[in-house]
Amino acid sequence: MYICNPFLDLPELKHLRGIVFDCDGVLFDSEEVNIRFYNQFRSLLDLPPMTREEEKFVHMHTVEESLRHILPPHLHSRIPEIRSRISYKDLVQYMRPAAGLFECLYFLCSRGIKRAVNTNRTNTMEMVLDFFSMSGFFSPVVTAAHVSWNKPHPESLHLILKHWRMKREEIAFIGDSRVDQGTAEAAGVNFWSFANPGLRSRMHIPDFLTLREFLGNNL
Repeated sequence: MYICNPFLDLPELKHLRGIVFDCDGVLFDSEEVNIRFYNQFRSLLDLPPMTREEEKFVHMHTVEESLRHILPPHLHSRIPEIRSRISYKDLVQYMRPAAGLFECLYFLCSRGIKRAVNTNRTNTMEMVLDFFSMSGFFSPVVTAAHVSWNKPHPESLHLILKHWRMKREEIAFIGDSRVDQGTAEAAGVNFWSFANPGLRSRMHIPDFLTLREFLGNNL
């Protein structure tokens, strides 16, 4: 793994035509909103707040997987009822776009590099992008609702490659978790880790300002 810097030479940059972004922990700092959402769920069921391990789990998995993980089995039948009582629109304001993200996206647009989102969110991704006026930056936006198998299965990246009509070596996937790492490896796609140097990746990106500088010197 390399540290992202202006002097790094990655062979895949010569063929780079598209970048895929994970949502939570990459495009957005969404830890607070996730904790609020799932703890609100638990509160409505008279349960205490999540443990730190549970907080880490919900950051990486789908809503359905997360709820079944943090709720006792005897309460699973109440999931649809409680979900109908919680509005994500009231929580999206607690998300924070990553520092330097817009500058990096504008740069990629100027260089003709395609952008996509690949997330295990189910039905809130479009709402989030609309709230932050970011919808025009990404196509396609692949969520758990668009695939039969969630990340780390490679189906999502295969869909993006088909949509873009690109080869695996022409794209990179930026993620911050082992789920993202596993997705990229299963699809045979270059993986760049974001704010998590402990992952196995081609390159570690500390922040988008650094990535913008790096790509500006290498594309």
